[in-house]
Amino acid sequence: MRPPEILPALRERFSPMAFDRSHTLSDLDVEALLEAARWAPSAGNSQPWAFHLRRRYEAGHDLLVEHLAASSRRWAPDASALVVNLARHEVGDSGLQYSEFAEYDLGQAVAHMTIQAHAMGLACRQFRAFGLEALEASLEVAPGWRVLTMTAIGLGEPDPSTERTRRTIGELRSEGTA
Repeated sequence: MRPPEILPALRERFSPMAFDRSHTLSDLDVEALLEAARWAPSAGNSQPWAFHLRRRYEAGHDLLVEHLAASSRRWAPDASALVVNLARHEVGDSGLQYSEFAEYDLGQAVAHMTIQAHAMGLACRQFRAFGLEALEASLEVAPGWRVLTMTAIGLGEPDPSTERTRRTIGELRSEGTA
């Protein structure tokens, strides 16, 4: 049976384990990536996301690399940019919830950025292999905000030895059983 047609940008997207170190992102590239994220849907239009983006040659990039786990330090520093993805959970340090959907909404914004990157001939790899508390302290994350993940963006180099696999549609469907 032939798989259903989906957008090529969705089917062709991949998460590289290697990036072309000679590639750089222009200011216009960065603006396009952030603009795509800006237009993601969110609960009540709350837009509870923020991004701390540092290109490989910019001040602050080394600070992000410093907090990477050994597993991501092997490949992430070669990406054209590292992006720290933050979600707004509370109103300042009041303890009042800003958005109960902050993590979901941030995920949509990152997905929009990922598809925009693919449309620009770039690739993204989302990851959580870094020292969370130390990174938040180094970035002086504002009260109410939390770092969730990072995204490496650049010219990805596909690994021909790795076969892309996905669960079947049947495996994705939930019938209400745990």
